[in-house]
Amino acid sequence: MRLFLFAVLEIGCLAVLARAGLVEEARRARDAQDRAGLEAAAAQAAAAAQAEPQNIRLQYESALIYSYLAEVAMEIRDQAGARKAAEAGIPRAEKAVNGDGRVSEYHRLLGALYGQAIPGNLSAALKYGRKSMDELDRAIALDPKNPEAFLSRGVGKYYIPPMFGGGAQAALEDIRKAIELDPKLDQAYLWEGIVLRKLNRSREAREALNQAVKLNPRQVWAKQQLEKTPPR
Repeated sequence: MRLFLFAVLEIGCLAVLARAGLVEEARRARDAQDRAGLEAAAAQAAAAAQAEPQNIRLQYESALIYSYLAEVAMEIRDQAGARKAAEAGIPRAEKAVNGDGRVSEYHRLLGALYGQAIPGNLSAALKYGRKSMDELDRAIALDPKNPEAFLSRGVGKYYIPPMFGGGAQAALEDIRKAIELDPKLDQAYLWEGIVLRKLNRSREAREALNQAVKLNPRQVWAKQQLEKTPPR
């Protein structure tokens, strides 16, 4: 019996380590714009989440990988692919939120996925727009020191017209709050650069993008954004 219990515990520990490795593998695939690698990771995570529907952490990890997949689809200008990936992740993120609504990161991810389903689709904007901002506001209310929540809200505001509370300037405020909370958050510098370029502040944009590349030299999209940003 004792050997059996040790075996069960060992299998459980290995499973946890494998899942942790899968998320990190997916993050590297996102940085490399490796869509095929992300699709494989998403399928593997989805199968694990489906096998254990009550496991909140598995639902979260599956949703997170779908969010990475949506990011890459948007980077290569495939809005339909981004929406498909985001909508695959949404029900899993909703399960995580419903399983434990006290976790800021679960709300952050759900809000980000709602936002990733919107670009290029008016009906999706009507369906998910308000829900996205509500979830991100909730994430910040639960943890005012969550830099990822401020970053996701800033990215969301970037795509929302100023008349509805969005726009580049509103986005910049949230993104800079994320940097204040975590000066090593490379994604925040990446988006700071994109927003500053939108505001025709190219020199500052290049400084931010250079910092993003310095913090994460593996991310292809940051390098692409730096290359397309004029020096002045």
